[in-house]
Amino acid sequence: MISPEIAARPQASALGGIDHTEPMLPMELLELELSLEGYAGGDAGFCEAVRQAAQRSGGELLFDLPAGGLIADCRRIAVLRIPDDGSQMRVVLALLDYAGTEIRMQAPDEETAHLVRFADAFVELLERI
Repeated sequence: MISPEIAARPQASALGGIDHTEPMLPMELLELELSLEGYAGGDAGFCEAVRQAAQRSGGELLFDLPAGGLIADCRRIAVLRIPDDGSQMRVVLALLDYAGTEIRMQAPDEETAHLVRFADAFVELLERI
């Protein structure tokens, strides 16, 4: 579920085209989060559930990593690229809660902007290969 704290969080400028005064998640994130409602739990299932949800939305899972205290109540972070409402791709985060039972979607913010920069560099490297 989308927590009020996440929904009210300002979204990073790297996402482009998002109205920063609107306290709701973009439609793309809401659709992804709804597609993850049937998640059964566990670290191993997290990666596969997020990968499948990203593919259904026309996007891709870039990588996942342990949260390591980067985000409160978060055990793992998956970094995805999904299409926005135009022809561009945007980076979004899928967060596995600390209990390992629920996945929530989040637009990157100031605290996670470094993950967006890393994801951009990761994609650039893959495109060069």
